[in-house]
Amino acid sequence: MTIDIPERRILSVTELNRSVRQLLESNLPTLWVEGEISNLARPSSGHWYLTLKDQNAQVRCAMFKNANMRINFTPSNGVAVVARCKAGLYEGRGEYQLIIEHMEQAGFGALQRQFDALKKILAEEGLFDQLHKQSLPRSIQHIGMVTSPTGAAVKDILSVLKRRFPAIRISLFPAAVQGEQAASQITQAIKNANDHGQCDVLIVGRGGGSLEDLWPFNEEIVARAIFESNIPIVSAVGHEIDFTIADFVADLRAPTPSAAAELTSPDSQDISHQLIGFEDRLKQTIKRRVHHLEQRTEHLQKRLQHPGRKLQQQAQHLDHIEIRLGRAMASKLQQHRGKLQSVNQRLARLSPETLILNAGAMVAKSIREMIRTSQRRLQDAYSKTQQTLHLLDTVSPLKTLERGYSVIRNEHDSVIKSVTELSKGERLRSQLSDGEIIMKVTDINQQKL
Repeated sequence: MTIDIPERRILSVTELNRSVRQLLESNLPTLWVEGEISNLARPSSGHWYLTLKDQNAQVRCAMFKNANMRINFTPSNGVAVVARCKAGLYEGRGEYQLIIEHMEQAGFGALQRQFDALKKILAEEGLFDQLHKQSLPRSIQHIGMVTSPTGAAVKDILSVLKRRFPAIRISLFPAAVQGEQAASQITQAIKNANDHGQCDVLIVGRGGGSLEDLWPFNEEIVARAIFESNIPIVSAVGHEIDFTIADFVADLRAPTPSAAAELTSPDSQDISHQLIGFEDRLKQTIKRRVHHLEQRTEHLQKRLQHPGRKLQQQAQHLDHIEIRLGRAMASKLQQHRGKLQSVNQRLARLSPETLILNAGAMVAKSIREMIRTSQRRLQDAYSKTQQTLHLLDTVSPLKTLERGYSVIRNEHDSVIKSVTELSKGERLRSQLSDGEIIMKVTDINQQKL
């Protein structure tokens, strides 16, 4: 912007400064300026006034209340910052100055972008997913710590553990928690703790500090070592407002190392109260048990009889047993006598003499039966023979011959039944009832029918 000043026009100081301010504001764009804070002033108005300087120059700056309320750190003299600002002029004193719109610690912007990029990559891989996180054991007896052995964190943790539960076991896996070698040492310490295999839980962390101080816990190798740990890990990095990549990957985040010690250790007072409660319940149980036994004893005492009465009952019981035993023995003897008699009878029946006598009687009986049967059969056979003889005699040819008949046979002893069987001169025999006649055929007369 060019201001035309009429020749020999005299400007007031105010007009001059206003013209310079307008010239600066209209011709210089928004600037990013890096420098170290000095001469910081914070009046009650809420505005900040400071100087940014480097080794060779300095510039006055102002940051008004509506802008400085949005920054996330507390500036102080000597802190290096990066400021987004506009150039201007303070007309009242004619001083060139920067009006700061945003301010962050030097290096914070680059680190923040690096932080956001790694956070996005690991989130996409699932390293922050809740399903991968391990639950802390219900009973923790051995706590491991990955931190600097000389830092404030280890002292805070030990102090809390001594107060809460002095008997708990503690193992320290030392590692640098700041500087270039810190990330690799933290990673190796986590691996050493897993190889050790004795800890129930592992606290990984350090005390507060700047973003650069906490940066080892934003390294990828540390994040992956936490994710791959078989031991549940509690991250305890910085203060409550500090968040690191380790916090997102860890199984549990504690706002401070002291809080991590609180979360992972049992409270001796709580345990004491629990033990007192157990003691009270045990006493009540014992009292109830004793009362029950007393009632049972009283009941048994009422049932308890005088020894004499008990002896009488026992004597009576023995008498009953004796009577039952005598009856049982008598019954048993009677059974044995019956069995013995049966055996003797069987032996008598099976005696050789008895068997011979029985066999002789059976043979004699059989002979008598055979004789009677033979005589009966002979008589039957004789009767049948007589009948047969009578029948044969009735039909016998001799009876026929006695009535004057004869039987004629030829020389071949064949019976002649017809004259046709004869020839003249043939010799014949004639059978009569009392003998034979020898004949010779002289003539044959055939009867005509």
